[in-house]
Amino acid sequence: MTAPLHPDAAAWTATVDSAEHGTLQIAGRCHPAYEAVARAFAANFAERDEVGASVALVQDGRLVVDLWGGLAVRAGGDSPARAWAEDTVSVIFSATKGATAIALHLAAARGLLDLDQKVVEIWPEFAGRAPDPGPKREATVRMILDHSIGLPVLTAPLKADCVTDYPYMIARIEEEAPLWQPGTRTGYHPITMGFMAAEVLRRVDGRSLGRFFAEEIAGPLGLDFWIGLPESVEPRVAPVIVRRAQRGADLTPFLAAAKQPGTIQHLFVFNNGTYSSRGANTREGHAAEIGAAGGITNARALASLYAATLPDAALGFDADTVAGFAEASSATQIDATLLQPTRFGPGFMLRMDNRRRPQPADSVIIGHRAYGHVGAGGSIGFADPDRGLAFGYTMTKLGAGLLLNARGQALVDAA
Repeated sequence: MTAPLHPDAAAWTATVDSAEHGTLQIAGRCHPAYEAVARAFAANFAERDEVGASVALVQDGRLVVDLWGGLAVRAGGDSPARAWAEDTVSVIFSATKGATAIALHLAAARGLLDLDQKVVEIWPEFAGRAPDPGPKREATVRMILDHSIGLPVLTAPLKADCVTDYPYMIARIEEEAPLWQPGTRTGYHPITMGFMAAEVLRRVDGRSLGRFFAEEIAGPLGLDFWIGLPESVEPRVAPVIVRRAQRGADLTPFLAAAKQPGTIQHLFVFNNGTYSSRGANTREGHAAEIGAAGGITNARALASLYAATLPDAALGFDADTVAGFAEASSATQIDATLLQPTRFGPGFMLRMDNRRRPQPADSVIIGHRAYGHVGAGGSIGFADPDRGLAFGYTMTKLGAGLLLNARGQALVDAA
């Protein structure tokens, strides 16, 4: 179930003056011991251009922070602004990958698959339609989850809006040759990871990822979290707001490489099946089961999901399984996609502190045994077994960077 509120968590409200968005309201509940999180949340609106967001923290199975605030929809034309409400939800982009991974881990715990099983044993066509099926025959389910399988992008031209066409995407993945021998290199898979994981799950369980997640995880836990949004929930969605590019800002290695045709980065930006902030603001995009980037939820549900993964919590994972979530099965100094150091467990981002390197890069600074996932623009969910803690942060306006930005990191640091 959604984590119950701690009895000492009291009502917490604040009024914040935003230079761009006027007077904004924050509401919710906060335990006095976590007042720093509430203050950091308010500061995001006052100082870091937050528009609408939610943050939640579960400690030892109870909600100690559950806050929301700002605007779900900005005023425009004849349309009035709409405040971010207690039940507002938003697209969390790649933070969805953690939920997808949890679904596969649950299937594995029930004996439906093994992470070290060859993908072709479950999904024969995965290799059978490739020009040279040999390399793909050696790929394992774990390699899908830890971004080492070698299919970070698709090289054949994709039709527009194809990420909402599941059979089409599966067929393209079946035809694609890996860019490296699976398991020998790490390169973040922005979109393909979700489709590969979903097809493995469908083959062993018979249900789609979205249906499995709804029936086995979100439904039993009482979470407002969907991978494939019902139309009835559509009015509650806060649309994505794109951050304006700053003139004169230095190009990151990723963006510089994206200007070079033929690179992984160029293919991701210009041959991505048209899933972007535009696609993420459509009914078709919300309804599609995009396991790498299409999840829709709020911080309360995201934190409660991760709380349920802790040892002997609601999803039933034992301590050894949870310890495995935080073991780096794939790590590199130069990620083939993101072009910076990365560390991945089986489906989860791990702590990545890249601040002190010769060329500082984006980071995800969480506990040393924590596991979770960041989404484009800065959303994040994670669990930290050492602290008995689970955390969620969602927002409507995308922030800067490839990983966690200043808004999310300020909240994590305060927790």
